[in-house]
Amino acid sequence: MLSAKSLFQEILDDDESFRLFCSIAAGGESQGGWENGRIAALVPQSERALAPKIARHGADEDKHGRIFNALMKKRGLAPVPVPPETDYTMLLERQGIGLAHDRLRREEPLTVRDIIVYLSHSRVTEQRAADQMVMLRTCFGDHPEVGKAVRMISHDEDNHLAYTHEELLRLADAGHGRLIQRTLRACALAEIRVYRDVSLAVMAHMGRILGWPRGRRAVLTAGIHAVYAYERLGGWHRMVTLCMPERRNPLGGPATPAPGFA
Repeated sequence: MLSAKSLFQEILDDDESFRLFCSIAAGGESQGGWENGRIAALVPQSERALAPKIARHGADEDKHGRIFNALMKKRGLAPVPVPPETDYTMLLERQGIGLAHDRLRREEPLTVRDIIVYLSHSRVTEQRAADQMVMLRTCFGDHPEVGKAVRMISHDEDNHLAYTHEELLRLADAGHGRLIQRTLRACALAEIRVYRDVSLAVMAHMGRILGWPRGRRAVLTAGIHAVYAYERLGGWHRMVTLCMPERRNPLGGPATPAPGFA
């Protein structure tokens, strides 16, 4: 039976597909770590209390990148270059979502509007990450090779998502509600397109590596387009709603270590 668990099991069992999967994931996490580090350094004076939380977010992302690299190393595998069509982070930037890297490389303080753009982008992308990690935790949380990593990353992604809710609600109470909702909507609609395109690209690469027959590729392609259709018709709303999380101040302390990985 074709299921998310069986597909990921195939990817996990093959060294080449596992290496590509981990390389893509490590690249995205490391990029997120750099972005958050730069944003933390450029936070405007009025939002300086947010800087340690953004830095913690970046430290978590860096840790996740190291975890994926450690998983490869344990198999004696080296990372491979990330195909540009699978680079979720850079494709989002090209859509004008989030803060441009050119902006982050300048030694110029950000504005409150920039912080809202950053948090809105994070709210949307962390929803995707948290959802994916819940699925992986359900399927592979007890797996002897990747279970510990999956549980650790999933916990962090839940914290990141809670943090974006909390901070955006604080800024909405400060009078930025309309800007936040406009920005969240634009981010969500762009993200679901990029996620569809990246999913198709990753599926094509995995299909070539694993020798999937044409019929299976057609079924997977149809499934990816069906998910996009659902999200375009209204599923994207889950990415823009805001509610006070049960986890309060989830990024208020130092990043948790990853013993056994990095």
